[in-house]
Amino acid sequence: MLELRDITKRFGNTEVLRGVSAEIQKGEIFTIIGPSGAGKSTLLRIINFLETPTSGTVIFGGRDITSEGSIAVRRRMGMVFQKSATFNTTVYENVAIGLRFRGIPEAEVREKITEALGIVGLTGFEERKAKTLSGGEMQRVALARVLVTNPDLLLLDEPTANLDPVSVEMIEDLIKKINRDFGITILMSTHDMVQGQRLAHRIGVMMNGVFSQIGTPREIFSAPHDRYVARFVGIENIIEGAITAKDGGLATIESGGTLLYAISPLTERTHVHLFLRPEDIALSCTSEHATSVRNVLPGKVVEITPMGPLNRLILDCGVQLIAVITWKATEELGIRVGSDICASFKASAVHVVER
Repeated sequence: MLELRDITKRFGNTEVLRGVSAEIQKGEIFTIIGPSGAGKSTLLRIINFLETPTSGTVIFGGRDITSEGSIAVRRRMGMVFQKSATFNTTVYENVAIGLRFRGIPEAEVREKITEALGIVGLTGFEERKAKTLSGGEMQRVALARVLVTNPDLLLLDEPTANLDPVSVEMIEDLIKKINRDFGITILMSTHDMVQGQRLAHRIGVMMNGVFSQIGTPREIFSAPHDRYVARFVGIENIIEGAITAKDGGLATIESGGTLLYAISPLTERTHVHLFLRPEDIALSCTSEHATSVRNVLPGKVVEITPMGPLNRLILDCGVQLIAVITWKATEELGIRVGSDICASFKASAVHVVER
């Protein structure tokens, strides 16, 4: 459906995109996640002909469209921005504008608008003034405006960034419905990594103007390629060490005098980063519960921070570890700052990359 080949974009002396390459498959939801300023919006604007790349090629439907920008190609795409464009007229006229430009007969316009507003949950809003709507309702109008034109590719630039949680959930459900029921390919940017995970078939992690990693949500969140991706997707335990022994696929890794165990194909004497998600660490007051796991580390609780229904614990176990447990478990175990603790986790829970 869409192929990006070595896309670079400079604004003056600032290089915003640095050789971005990716293939987006027909019918998938591909989300671009990354911090603010990583180049996500610029890439979408290049695809939609709102910016011109400094170098590189955009292939759409097997055709080089990099410098073409023809009306015929643009009409095969739709774009919804973080803050949707709303015209000072009725909802009906806001949704109709793309059809008007295409010269669609009025009877067909009305039929398409009625259907689209039904899909986005705004039936009966036709005569409402668009500028009186809430932010979530405006975004649904923007999605309806795109839907009536039946695009092959839908570009979404952080479409829920300014919305309340209820509106975010509604827009996310609409995005999944549009993809599932109409087969529209969706390319979406977001700085919300969990949203990317919820919606995507595949994810591209953009760091400093380039895709650091592309993969399924499982690959991105459980097997990041480097420490920067790991940190962005919420892996707080990033430990430096070196492999000191191998027993088949089991690696013994030394980090500051502490031995850890992980599954890895890397060889002895390789310097590595270990990635371990906080939720993969089990806690107890003794080591008796941990007879079936390789990594059992006694230590002390250094800090406890509430996180909604959970507590985030910083532990000193020879290496610093961060774990999360429920408030109830914290109380039942009698955990306080300074408490002795035993942290345990499976060797298979540790992801190892060479550094």
